[in-house]
Amino acid sequence: MAAASAPTPAGLPETIDQVLHALDEIIDWSWQHKSRLGYFPALYRRVTQAVKEGIDQGKFQNGPLMERLDVTFANRYLHAFEQFRSGALPTMSWLLAFQSASGWYPLIVQQLLIGINAHINLDLGVVAATVAPGDQLPGLKTDFDQINAVLSGEVGTVEKEMAAVSPLIGLLERFSLRTDTVIINFSIEVARDLAWSEATRLATTPPEQLPAAIHDLDLRTKLFGKLVISPPLLIKLKLLPIRLFESSNVRRVIDVLAAKSKTKAATA
Repeated sequence: MAAASAPTPAGLPETIDQVLHALDEIIDWSWQHKSRLGYFPALYRRVTQAVKEGIDQGKFQNGPLMERLDVTFANRYLHAFEQFRSGALPTMSWLLAFQSASGWYPLIVQQLLIGINAHINLDLGVVAATVAPGDQLPGLKTDFDQINAVLSGEVGTVEKEMAAVSPLIGLLERFSLRTDTVIINFSIEVARDLAWSEATRLATTPPEQLPAAIHDLDLRTKLFGKLVISPPLLIKLKLLPIRLFESSNVRRVIDVLAAKSKTKAATA
């Protein structure tokens, strides 16, 4: 796998502050265009800010390495987004996530999860093996796991705020589909465990075999993503009432997910 000191591609962020700025630009673009493509980055910005604060507060053993991981990780999403917006093809799992933003049916939480699926189940393992290749990877494990604790502080807040734009989201529990918070926590925790397994595998994969290995991982991530965004018909029918009462005001949803109060009136 590439060395940790590999240069950042031109135009992509090199610091967490630059990542936050890039996410702000995508969120603002999505807000202006009333695009659901803004849902995932609105949440992701909050998570990135929490990781930055965790680094600043010394919650990680190796702050500089965690910033490198965070920036490299974010750049996978930022690059995929720009590919999609420019008409190029990103990875299969990100293409599925971006295309789902044009549909009416997926719940807000499903659109968040399809982004989480691509970013963690595909990107995270690749990035972990990139910033800590070979025998360097075990030294990343403690801080890799600590990210879960940082993320959990955001999840409860998101659950409470989601009710403002998805008032029937509590029906997920009634239908034994769990609350959105548990779904997000479950996806992050389980996906991160799998991502570490993939990172361990990729870190020792011969360079000539890496493209095929990453392609296979992308394909598996896409197939799982299809279940997230388009579950069996019976589950879709159970989710329909939740979707019918969800806000269709894309700008308002973005504002809620980003915890951002805009001076502009959020019009439908």
